Amino acid sequence: MERVVVGMSGGVDSSVAALLLKEQGLDVIGVFMKNWDEENEDGVCSAATDFDDVRRVCDQIGIPYYSVNFAREYYDRVFSVFLGEYNAGRTPNPDVLCNSEIKFKAFLDFAMKAGAGHMATGHYARVRKEGKTAELLRAADGNKDQTYFLAGLNQSQLLRAMFPIGELQKPKIREMARKAGLSTAEKKDSTGICFIGERKFKQFLMEFLPAKPGNMLTPDGRVIGRHDGLMYYTLGQRRGLGIGGAPDGGRWFVADKDLENNALIVTHGETGLLFSNALETGRINWIGGEPPARSFDCAVKHRYRQKDQKAHVELSDSGALITFFEPQRAVTPGQWAVLYDGEICLGGGIIEKRIKAE
Repeated sequence: MERVVVGMSGGVDSSVAALLLKEQGLDVIGVFMKNWDEENEDGVCSAATDFDDVRRVCDQIGIPYYSVNFAREYYDRVFSVFLGEYNAGRTPNPDVLCNSEIKFKAFLDFAMKAGAGHMATGHYARVRKEGKTAELLRAADGNKDQTYFLAGLNQSQLLRAMFPIGELQKPKIREMARKAGLSTAEKKDSTGICFIGERKFKQFLMEFLPAKPGNMLTPDGRVIGRHDGLMYYTLGQRRGLGIGGAPDGGRWFVADKDLENNALIVTHGETGLLFSNALETGRINWIGGEPPARSFDCAVKHRYRQKDQKAHVELSDSGALITFFEPQRAVTPGQWAVLYDGEICLGGGIIEKRIKAE
């Protein structure tokens, strides 16, 4: 009987993933990953609450469960990079790095040492394996698809991965959890960055990085306010600027960051400054090992939950130039540009530079 270790978060998705594998007759072990040691602002450690949910679900399913602590690995491989990016005025996406460095590296190593043939998670994604190759496919539920966050995986990781809920719609998953009497059936989905929890992001970041206030400028250089630190703002942002509305009732948006002068550039309304014709990435991670060609057209997402955007990709030795068929709003350095060929996720890379629309 094949052994499968399931990464369980305490949510309904990973609970049903474990249930499905158990029903298939596999030797299933539930494992909770603790990646963050801090309590939240109310003095509560959410990891302890989540592990209680894992314990209850595993008892209901009838599988053994364990907890592993990857807090040190998480801090070294993910959080330190996260802080470095914000300190540089960029907006990182730690979830992509968490998957490639923790869930599908540190945790995968743990699963293999435990005698497992595969590891499984509750991600909304699918994998198609043919011999010694594997393709990452979009989930059946397009509204929940998480392949964007898995674009950093490689063949070795994907060949050992299982995504049991990838063929299911979210309502069906909750229905299955209710039918099985799982205690997580009605648990609210987690949102945002996992280690921050329900705390306010700005307050959290201030605990680790010193604030560097500066001027808030219009594109023509007029000072209209002060910002609390470039790291607290992201391109396209309109809330929390503290400068009120314009005389005509319009809104202000973050259009750019002048790192050299520590200035935040804001624009009145959805002007061309918010848009980019192209972007440059660093090294692209190709899930299949190789790109389809040095020059090709494909679909691209430069943020999660974005609709596919048609683009042309030109590869170089250091990364890629991605030129969009239509101008894109708020292309953000530090985020990932993820490439797709139909339902296949080809891979992706970190956005290093945006090329503004004329």
